[in-house]
Amino acid sequence: MDIIVTQAQGRVPVTILHLAGRIDASNYQTVFDKAKESYDSGARDILVDLSDVTFISSAGIVSLHRLALLFRGEKVEEEESGWNAIHALDRDRASGTQQHVKLFNPRPDVEHTLDLVGFTRYFEIFTDLNQAVSAF
Repeated sequence: MDIIVTQAQGRVPVTILHLAGRIDASNYQTVFDKAKESYDSGARDILVDLSDVTFISSAGIVSLHRLALLFRGEKVEEEESGWNAIHALDRDRASGTQQHVKLFNPRPDVEHTLDLVGFTRYFEIFTDLNQAVSAF
């Protein structure tokens, strides 16, 4: 997993978290930690670039969920695991589309996984970078 953080300027500053490789149990905490570093440095809007993500596991889904909670300003408990994390996801999807976290350009198989867990309704997904940055 490679992670690069860049910035873009739209109506507001947007942090872009470029991810490459697989998001799975071996690195999902690293994805969250990198986003938290940005949040702790003052970032409040984040675009997660999934263009180069080749696979996302349930652990990766949990990482995106925790990231969404963080950028909503909610307290993120210590790492939840197993069914507790999945049940928390299920309850939280009803909160609506995320305002401060958006996804960019997932590959079809990754987007299929996001759709299976209901994240295509939980996150706005963009294929045009300018539109994505302007959406914040």
